[in-house]
Amino acid sequence: MSDERNLLTQTVRDLVAKHAGPEQVRAAMDSELGYDAKLWQMLCEQVGVAALVVPEEFGGAGGELADAAAVFTELGRALVPTPLLGTTLVELALLAADEPDTETLEQLAAGAAIGAVAFDPDYVIHGDVADVVIGVAEGALIRWTEFSGEAHPTMDRTRRLAKLAPSSSEPLGADPGLADTAAVLLAAESVGAASRCLDLTVAYAKERVQFGRPIGSFQALKHRMADLYVKVQTAGAVVEEAVADLTPTTAALAHITASEAFTDVVAEAVQIHGGIAITWEHDIQLYFKRAHGTAQLLGQPAEVLRNLEAEALT
Repeated sequence: MSDERNLLTQTVRDLVAKHAGPEQVRAAMDSELGYDAKLWQMLCEQVGVAALVVPEEFGGAGGELADAAAVFTELGRALVPTPLLGTTLVELALLAADEPDTETLEQLAAGAAIGAVAFDPDYVIHGDVADVVIGVAEGALIRWTEFSGEAHPTMDRTRRLAKLAPSSSEPLGADPGLADTAAVLLAAESVGAASRCLDLTVAYAKERVQFGRPIGSFQALKHRMADLYVKVQTAGAVVEEAVADLTPTTAALAHITASEAFTDVVAEAVQIHGGIAITWEHDIQLYFKRAHGTAQLLGQPAEVLRNLEAEALT
């Protein structure tokens, strides 16, 4: 990782630690927007998270997908609700057009406008608060110039979803592979969340005492924690490879590996924490819901794996 990316990662981590603790995350997910507008403004103004993939000529930072992935990993660690995914994808969609909308790109890069991409109109991340919506259908991008929408309840309240319907639209161009980019960024987020969830579980195992000893001292639990650590690290390596060489295959592998690592970690976390893990007051239930919610957004891992197997046989 470059020095610049290390600095980017640390800056985001510091902001999250100061402004996105568990109580603040809960307040953000229950707010009218579904995210903390002040934190979003700080992330955009002080770090430039919404400008990372936008070239400098359009008011962006001229960064790479790897920079965005690093930010998603940090935001995932604390389950920070933000409209960054949709905004980033909309920017990439506009950049893929023959004539990029410079004004809109500048607004998105500055965090002054919110973007959302409708892979499925019934489940659009932050769709009800978006200013710019791009629909994806049959390899083409469609800009929804007028649309209506409303948020609907979800299991994972840290990830706001909405049902949208366009009333006016215009063709934008060919799809540059937004679903693949979304899969990789969500995978990076899942790796960060899985890593943090594992840290919380290891810490709890060192504190919880049974038979006069911390349960973390039992050999069986040590082995289980070590196995989970390997899964998370492996998922991180697969995501890094996908970011460096983004293809439908590498994106699918990142999605599968990160989803499985995250769901395995939260399953173990619930087991070790016991009944407290599924109470509203505990953070583990939030990680549990994020893991299972994320796994469904772009197709279930089992379905993605079957598609990969079928592709390999053709």
